[in-house]
Parts: sequence; structure tokens; C-alpha cells
Amino acid sequence: MRLRVLYHLPILPPRIPACEAISQEISALCRHVDGEIVYVNPNRRSPFHMPRLLFGFHRLRWLRGQETTLHLHHFYNPDPFPFPYLRLLRQPVVYSLTGGVVRRPNVPFFTQMDAVTVMDEESLARLQEWGLRNVFLVRPGIDTSRFTHTPLPLRSEIRLMVGSAPWTKGQFRTKGVMALLEAARQEPRLHLIFLWRGVLAEEMTRRIRKMGVEDRVTVLNRQVDVNRLLARVHAAIALASTPTIVKAYPHSLLESLAAGKPVLVSRAIPMARYVENTGCGVVVEEVSATGVLTAVASLAETYEARRRAALGVGRETFSVDRMISSFRRVYEGVLGRGM
Repeated sequence: MRLRVLYHLPILPPRIPACEAISQEISALCRHVDGEIVYVNPNRRSPFHMPRLLFGFHRLRWLRGQETTLHLHHFYNPDPFPFPYLRLLRQPVVYSLTGGVVRRPNVPFFTQMDAVTVMDEESLARLQEWGLRNVFLVRPGIDTSRFTHTPLPLRSEIRLMVGSAPWTKGQFRTKGVMALLEAARQEPRLHLIFLWRGVLAEEMTRRIRKMGVEDRVTVLNRQVDVNRLLARVHAAIALASTPTIVKAYPHSLLESLAAGKPVLVSRAIPMARYVENTGCGVVVEEVSATGVLTAVASLAETYEARRRAALGVGRETFSVDRMISSFRRVYEGVLGRGM
């Protein structure tokens, strides 16, 4: 019998699911299991704001009804928050942490999970040091066959694709959007193409106009052919001031590497260690205009070497087949049988 998995997401339903990284990952997994997504955030319809402690309870009766034919639950969240409703489920629960882990979590809660997965080695080591024995490394994966390398000579200007768009107004700063706009204002040769996902688009337009950078910034608020877009840029960039507000390995950066384009990533994002070790890009030490411009200058000085490194690592390390195989092993371990 085909394995049936219920995927839990604590976010509001995305306006453009195909542009959201976790939705893409779940879609890939659903080609191998009978999977379904449930959104456990009640704030779409709730007349007042519900805190995360109450997520999932409004669907608990339905969730338990599904368990008669369900093999396991798979929950995704950026930070190690102990959602209480998960302990009331009867079937096994896999909790996937998509961001980096920097602070000690509620260890007793996560010990009760049947498995915990992380995307980076540092988070794995920290959780094991804090006593978790049910934690596994699962690197993210994308369909690298969709991407081709189109060289773009670096001359007078440098063009960057920007992923990880903000979900809230506060994230305009914490995800480096304001730093990037200020960098473009200071450096006329810097051109930015933002991948947007239907949230706060008018606010972004307002800020671009206020900064006076309409001629240097493009916002694509729709689903796009990322491979074709990457042919028009020199590199991709993702910024975050903390490791829990973006994926440990942002999809936009994986797509850039798959197309042989180097990446810029802020120090707080766990992928920074991988970028340093492989030379496939540059680490942005500070989420500020100065930090961005310093990293861009370093990329420009070493561009050909970074491009060659990106070509060498992008297609193999982050393949979707490798990710699916890793999750299959986790599922098998939880269920105690082969799939």
C-alpha cells in the first residue's frame, strides 16, 4: 500500500504556492507518497489573532479522523517551536526544522517527536549536543534538470536575483530588502531583480519609489521561469539577520548554483559555511548597504573563479532525488519498515 503522509504547515496558505520553497519540496515528496497539505494556522479566518500555542487545535478533530488511514504526520517550521497540538496526534510525527538552530529548544518536547530533521550540520551537532537522539540531516533538494548554465560576462554592471521575499513589514529589514535598496541607491551599477510572491507588493513598490531606484530595481510579483531569469543575472543573493526567518539553504540560491551562477548569502544563514568551503559565492558579513556593497565588490573581483566553483557543485549536492532518498530513510526508520 502506498504510504499516506499528512504535511502540516503553520503558515497561511501562500498566494502563489509554486513560488514557495516548502510547497515545492512537498510537491516533490508527493510524487512518491500519497501526500496532502493541511494549514494549521487559524489566523486566516479567526476574528482575532491566535498565538502559535493554539495552532492546530481548530483542526484536531479532523486530523484525528484522518489518522484511520494515515501512516504519519510531517510538520515543517523554521524554528524549534513546541506546538502543543502535535503531542495529541496518535500517528508518528516527523518535525522538520527548515531554519538554523542557534538556541537550546524545548528538549523534552522534541524528544517526544518520532523524528526531527534539520538541513545543516551545525544544527544537527547542536541538537545532538543538547541530548536529542532522534535528529537527522536531510539536505534540501531541487529538480536541477530544469536549469542550464548561460554565461553572462561581468562588465560595467552587476545584476542580482533576490529571493526570500518578506512575509511581514518587519522583514523588509530583517531579510535585507532595505539594505539592498540602499545599496542600489548608492551604487548605480547594481541592478536587482526581486522574486516576489503576492504579499506586500504595493509596499515594496512604495519603498522603491521613495528610495528613487525604479531604474535599478525590478519586482517580479508572479510565477516566473527562474532558469530564464538566471540567464539574465550574474548571481543570486539571500539575506537574513537571524537564521530562523529563511530556510537554512534558500531555494533561490540552490537554483542559482544549479544554473552555474554564484551566490551571496548573509553570515546568519547556515548555507554561508557551505559557500565559504566550496568558494561558490561570497558571504555577506552584515545585513546593511555597506555589507552588501562589500560583498558585491568581492564577487566582482573574483567572479570567474566563483562561477567555476558554482558550476562544480550546484547540480549534484542539492538534487531532489537525494533529498527524497533521505526522507524515505527517515520515514522507514519511524515506521520500522521499508517503503
